[in-house]
Amino acid sequence: MARKKRRISGAQRPNIQNSGYSEGGASQTNNILKTWNPWKLSSKSDIDQNLNPLRNRAADTAINTPIGAAAIQSSATHAVGTGLTLFPRPRFKQLGMRPDDARRWIRDVMAEFQMWASSKDCDIYRRNNFYDLQYIAYLSYLIDGDAFALFRRKPPAKTAPYSLRLQLIEANRVSNPLDTGLANYTSVEMRAPMAGHRIISGVEIDADGAIAGYWVCNKVPYDHIDTQGAPEWIRIKAFGDGTGLPNILQICHDVRADQYRGVPYLAPVLETLKQMSRFTTAELANAIVKSFFALFFTQTSNVSGTLNSMLGSAYDGDPNEPVVNVNDYALGPGTLNALPSGVDVKSVNSGDGQSTFGVFTQELVKQIGAALGQPYEVLMKSFTSSYSASRAALLQAWDEYRMRRVWFARDFCQPVYEVWLAEAVALGRIDAPGFFDDPLTRAAWCNAEWFGPTMSILDPVKDVNGSRLRTEYGLSTLEREAAEMTGSDYEENLEQIAYERSLQKKLGLLEEEENKPAQ
Repeated sequence: MARKKRRISGAQRPNIQNSGYSEGGASQTNNILKTWNPWKLSSKSDIDQNLNPLRNRAADTAINTPIGAAAIQSSATHAVGTGLTLFPRPRFKQLGMRPDDARRWIRDVMAEFQMWASSKDCDIYRRNNFYDLQYIAYLSYLIDGDAFALFRRKPPAKTAPYSLRLQLIEANRVSNPLDTGLANYTSVEMRAPMAGHRIISGVEIDADGAIAGYWVCNKVPYDHIDTQGAPEWIRIKAFGDGTGLPNILQICHDVRADQYRGVPYLAPVLETLKQMSRFTTAELANAIVKSFFALFFTQTSNVSGTLNSMLGSAYDGDPNEPVVNVNDYALGPGTLNALPSGVDVKSVNSGDGQSTFGVFTQELVKQIGAALGQPYEVLMKSFTSSYSASRAALLQAWDEYRMRRVWFARDFCQPVYEVWLAEAVALGRIDAPGFFDDPLTRAAWCNAEWFGPTMSILDPVKDVNGSRLRTEYGLSTLEREAAEMTGSDYEENLEQIAYERSLQKKLGLLEEEENKPAQ
């Protein structure tokens, strides 16, 4: 028997007052939330339009505030440090190589790359080697939100057989060109000379939104010191027409789907850092003033001439005229100040702010550290808790550092290595059959890993035992453990150990050690 549908009349229909978040985070009537109406717009509005103040404030914070400097330097020290080291990993099975031949190829490539990377000839300015350039690029990426590296060429020399050179470019030099006669939409977006292309904050994109090039100024725009000529913009094609290799690298980590420029690392905590800096300065000034011992003498009509006889000629003009020049008086340890007649000293009670300063700022630093992925203990270099708590803080920070290291290696180190390896193969200094014939073969030759600074070790015995167990159960390799724990090469370690044992045996030390009775 078919069921009859029951209709609900208007009078019976419930009067729905709210649903979902309408009485929660989306409420327009809540007294706390009704005046809180931010808009999430495009990345051009939310990010690019605000890049200049964000970069300027982030740079100032990284330079002039202790916590901001600590956050930047800690990340750079642990993620990059003295530079990420290349470990080639050619897929030798895919390439039809035997393991021994692959190891010899790896050694040859590491030696050749080290010759180029450790020399200042890899820098167009001949100031830094490749490892120092990594540190500079990483700092720029954190402070400005992104950094750029331009591939340049110079004729090879006897001591520098490779033509590849790198030129680092700060983020504010990549910008929209001015005075080009092109119609501007906004200060963020403008038309490009090529039909259908647009320029967004110095990044030229085609009709599909793919990056086609970058517009680089010959100097920092609006710089009041660098006055050598008017600013000129040069278009750098993103990729070479013949090789397909990048001409310029953008070191950046996107957080939006349609984003073309990076956000400074300190952007989420800039306001808190600035307020903390002001609070710290005020508390420091308060502490200094409280440490002073200053006496103020005021002349009255009943003791006329007494102060003059005690302190000498302290007044000029009419002693009854209460005119005070504040520049004539100062607070300081053990200072004596004589005031004119009728003038007294009053102070404003600053309270006991210093009694809560440590607790209050510690809580703020914890919030800053949480936002940046660096726990309080690591950010402040303060390990006063238990071993377990300190190690947990280190592990959480290490996740942040390792993630940024992977991003940085993808954006900077690996592309540089691939461009360098292409030249090495073209010059015949490295043998890589099929490198220029097939993209899959080329990718197999270019496969590599990058290792850098290791995590701080609180208990070496526990960490070494953990490393031993990982290798025994096949969760890691001895080479990886050596690189991650000590930053060394496992094969070189074995060769050095073999030499040292051979030397000990030659000098008769090994036999003495072996003949010692067991204890």
